[in-house]
Amino acid sequence: MPFTSLNDHVESLLAAEGPLPIVAAGDPVLRRPAGPVDGQLSDGLLARLIAAMRVTMHAAPGVGLAAPQIGVPLRLAVIEDAAAVSEEVRAARGRTLQPFRVLVNPAYEAVGGRRAAFYEGCLSVPGYQAVVARHERVRLRALDERGRAVDEEFTGWPARIVQHETDHLNGTLYLDRAEIRSLSSTQTPEAVERWAQPTPERAARELGFELPPRD
Repeated sequence: MPFTSLNDHVESLLAAEGPLPIVAAGDPVLRRPAGPVDGQLSDGLLARLIAAMRVTMHAAPGVGLAAPQIGVPLRLAVIEDAAAVSEEVRAARGRTLQPFRVLVNPAYEAVGGRRAAFYEGCLSVPGYQAVVARHERVRLRALDERGRAVDEEFTGWPARIVQHETDHLNGTLYLDRAEIRSLSSTQTPEAVERWAQPTPERAARELGFELPPRD
C-alpha cells in the first residue's frame, strides 16, 4: 500500500476508532521482511499504535498480532493469551497464561532440538487451521515498548506464539511451515471437531500425514 510516509500512514490508520482492519494473505506487506523499529515513530504515536494493535488482537480474537498484519511494515508485535481452554488441551499443548507483551525488533533461536506439532491458525488466513511443527523451546531477544532489553526462554504454546509472530516480521506465514494435508476448515463441524482435539494424532490418521518424532 503506497503512502507518503510511515508517520502519515500510521496516523491515517489510527484516525478511525475501534479495531484496525487486518490484512489478509495475498497482500505483499505480509511477504516482505519488516524494517526495524528505530525511531521512525514518536513515542506517543508508537504508544497509540501499540494500544490499537492490542484492541485489534482482542477483537479478532487472537493471541498475537504483528504490525504487518495491519499494514505497517515494522518489526513490532503484541502477544497475550488468557489460555481459556480445557485442562486437557492446556496440558497437551503446554498452553499457559501469557500477560500482554510488546515485542520490538524480536528474534528467536531454538533451544534444544525438540519439536512439537499442533494445529494453529492465523488472523491473516481466516477460515483455516493447519498443523505446524515448531521448536518446543526458544530463546527470544527483543526490546519492550520502553526500549528495555528482553532475553527470555519460552516453552510450549507461548514459544509457538513467539515463533508465529516473529515469522510474520520476516515475511513468513504459518502455511509456509505447515503440513498441507492437515489443512482444515474452521467452518464445518466435522473439521472443527478434528482440529480441536488436544493433539493432532487423530487428524494425522484420518487425513494421511505424518507427525514429526517428539525427540
